[in-house]
Amino acid sequence: MQEFDLIVIGSGPAGYTGAIRAAQLGMKVACIEKRVTLGGTCLNVGCIPSKVLLNFSEKYHEVLNHCADIGIMTSAKLDLQKMMTKKSQVVSDLCKGIESLFVKNKITKFTGSAKFISANLVEITNGTSVTQISAKNILIATGSDIIEMPNIVVDEEYIVSSTGALSLAKVPETMVVIGGGYIGLELGSVWNRLGSKVTVIEYAETIVPALDKEIISQFTKLLQKQSIELRLNTKVLSAEKKAGKVILNIQQTTDSSVQQISADIVLLAVGRKAHTTNLGLDKLAIQTDKQNRITVNDHFQTIIPNIYAVGDVIAGPMLAHKAEEEAVAAVEIMAGLAGHVNYNLIPSVIYTWPEVASVGLTEEQLKEAKIDYKVGKFPFLANSRARSTGFTDGMVKILADSVTDKVLGAHIIGPAAGTMIAELVAFMEFGASSEDIARTCHAHPTLRIDPSLAGMGWGVIDTDPLKYLASGVIKTKSSEPMHKRLALIVASLQKVIMQYQPVVVAMEETFVNMNSVSSLKLGYARGAVMSLIGGYDVAFREFKPNVIKKSVVGYGHAEKNQVLQMIKLLLPGASVISNFDEADALA
Repeated sequence: MQEFDLIVIGSGPAGYTGAIRAAQLGMKVACIEKRVTLGGTCLNVGCIPSKVLLNFSEKYHEVLNHCADIGIMTSAKLDLQKMMTKKSQVVSDLCKGIESLFVKNKITKFTGSAKFISANLVEITNGTSVTQISAKNILIATGSDIIEMPNIVVDEEYIVSSTGALSLAKVPETMVVIGGGYIGLELGSVWNRLGSKVTVIEYAETIVPALDKEIISQFTKLLQKQSIELRLNTKVLSAEKKAGKVILNIQQTTDSSVQQISADIVLLAVGRKAHTTNLGLDKLAIQTDKQNRITVNDHFQTIIPNIYAVGDVIAGPMLAHKAEEEAVAAVEIMAGLAGHVNYNLIPSVIYTWPEVASVGLTEEQLKEAKIDYKVGKFPFLANSRARSTGFTDGMVKILADSVTDKVLGAHIIGPAAGTMIAELVAFMEFGASSEDIARTCHAHPTLRIDPSLAGMGWGVIDTDPLKYLASGVIKTKSSEPMHKRLALIVASLQKVIMQYQPVVVAMEETFVNMNSVSSLKLGYARGAVMSLIGGYDVAFREFKPNVIKKSVVGYGHAEKNQVLQMIKLLLPGASVISNFDEADALA
């Protein structure tokens, strides 16, 4: 019998990532996979082939519908078989890539179904062949399966799962997608672009209910603009095949009315469930919840300490990158290292057109938690790069703590949203403020993040002797017209000037590295303030941001929290302040 330091059951994103990391840490690793190829559902029949078809169908749709608009006169003819062949080639190449990584890291691959015999012993069945191997630790990474519905039988011919929807032999005239989550919307988008009339049926009152509501609203309108029909608050009662069609009985949940609709193809995409059956977990009394997910502690250990579980088989969002993070953390913990996953900052992306990406909290969650926040929004319609490419749908929305300015959530709908969200994840991982993002130099023109100014800090000090007198933040709503926001700033500052009768007024110079629209808005605010000051007999001074920071911290690129702490230390009476905007003004 072969013995290993670690047996990994499953070779999807969690399985192969965990196996490779364990090998890098010096472990002797075995990986058991029931498929002939490595990569799991994600690589073979999930994330990767769906993204290939999303890309190909987007190109086809662009040539068919938009090239003439920019002076490229051509026609497009679809060769679906060739498209599918290319998709399969991409998948095959990536599977071979994992195979080579296994060889490079000396990971032993076993093909077959795994079953626990004991806490250290696993049996592998492949046809009539049965093999047993043992290990000090075992990592369960068996992924997930589709969720089926009563009275709806998936035959992968007329009623298909996501797997079948990736391999249709022809473009159906009509397709009904049951489920308005990311899987249903992505695959529905593929076939809509290729020529199908697509209807999405969703039981909830919105598509993708976990998203920020403002993003959902825009997303809904943009999908409908692409002629995807959305039937919300609708329940599917049954499905039957008749004369080459699928007849669905559906019920409106708002009034219980029932009707029939038909389609050439029905895609069942109501979610996925943990794949934990036939593993022999009951033999070891390994606990699962009502959704068959394995129960683990903070170190990903089951009730048996040497058996770990990660990815779709445990609680949390069923995302490949979440699974990879957990697998790395689990094997690092096995090796005595400090493995960790920050579940608050796991991004999600829907690869439709436009893409939708999100990380952190939504506006609804902040309201429910009673957290005082501010909102920065920027439409792609005003972004020069988006305008130059012709793809101007969507927006960036950033949510920040109104006191500390720390970014709490970021939501993007638009071109390359899935790419841009990575920058915001990195910022949030290191506790950045919205100003930190704004003050980071980005190449121009690019698609990037431009949070709007939501507050203007002010402070009043006495110089003889030096002491703190007052401070505050003038908050404006980005939803208000610009002239009203400027009027509020002017009126508020006028009250401060009238009350304290200053001799000198100082203002931070414009820090222009944002795009032209954001810079222009900031210029409006500065102009309004300068116009107000011009009406009083006071001296006026401007200082560069790095000079201000250097004067109080000794470092021109100091963080906002450093400025706040030094102001509280250096300025008598200022220990009461806690707002970054006020601290900047006092500095």
